[in-house]
Order: sequence, then C-alpha cells, then structure tokens
Amino acid sequence: MKKILLFALVSVLFNCNGSAQKNETQEKETFPVTKTEAEWKEQLTEKQYYVLREAGTERPFSSPLNKNYEEGVYHCAACDTPLFRSEHKFDSGTGWPSFDREVEGNVAFSTDYNIGYARTEEHCATCGGHLGHVFNDGPKDTTGKRHCINGVALKFVPKGE
Repeated sequence: MKKILLFALVSVLFNCNGSAQKNETQEKETFPVTKTEAEWKEQLTEKQYYVLREAGTERPFSSPLNKNYEEGVYHCAACDTPLFRSEHKFDSGTGWPSFDREVEGNVAFSTDYNIGYARTEEHCATCGGHLGHVFNDGPKDTTGKRHCINGVALKFVPKGE
C-alpha cells in the first residue's frame, strides 16, 4: 500500500503542468518596444487593448480588413512593425484576415493552451502584442499555413505610402 501511495505521489509531482512558471516566464520576456499598461491603454482603443495586450479575440467578420484587397502591408497597430504583405493574404472564410506567411523575423510564436489544447499563438516580435494564431490548414499550393489574425491588431498601409 505504501508503494502505491508513493508511486501516486511521485506521478502527480512529475506530471503537474507548471503553468504558473510558464506565465512568469512569459511576463518576464522583454521586447524592443515596452510600455506600462497605462501607456498602452492611453495609446490603444479599447478593442485594440483587449486583443493586443490581453490576448482577446475580436468577433469574426467584424474587421473591415477581412475583405480588404488593396495592395500594401499590414503593420502592428501598437508599434507599426510590418507583419504581413497583401500578396500573401487570402480569403479563408473564417471571418478574420488570413495570410499564408508572415514578414520573416517580425512575428514571434508561442504555444497557447487557453482552450484546452495546444495552438500556436502569434505575437508582434517588436512589442509582444497578441495577433492571433497560425494553423496548418492554409493554401496547399503555397505554405499550407493560415495565419488567422485579429484585424483590430493590424494597421493597413497602402502600397506607396
């Protein structure tokens, strides 16, 4: 009986998910552009703050950028870093702006377990703002990736500006 209890205790200790430790690590991560929460709240709209700083999600089909087909570059709404190019945008039918690739080096990735399973979360590599998630169900003739991005996290800069 003692052996079973000892085995159960050891199993529990080694199988616990250290989410508190993960959160501490994420909070300590620094980015080239850092501001206090008060500064972000002053700069961003309520919806932008919710998505970019609190990892929220906007309602599908609510962003005018979802159906934007102009040529240009999509920048981070918080720090103006170029993130996605219009030639890599496609209509995924999901209700969020979707791209088959990012501007290399300008998007950071992490693993998100917020809804009970692992997803690859995307952040602006400059300010750490939450952008959305990347999935492996994009166009097969290009990268096969679908970067599903909250439109409110983006600022569109038309070609030539």
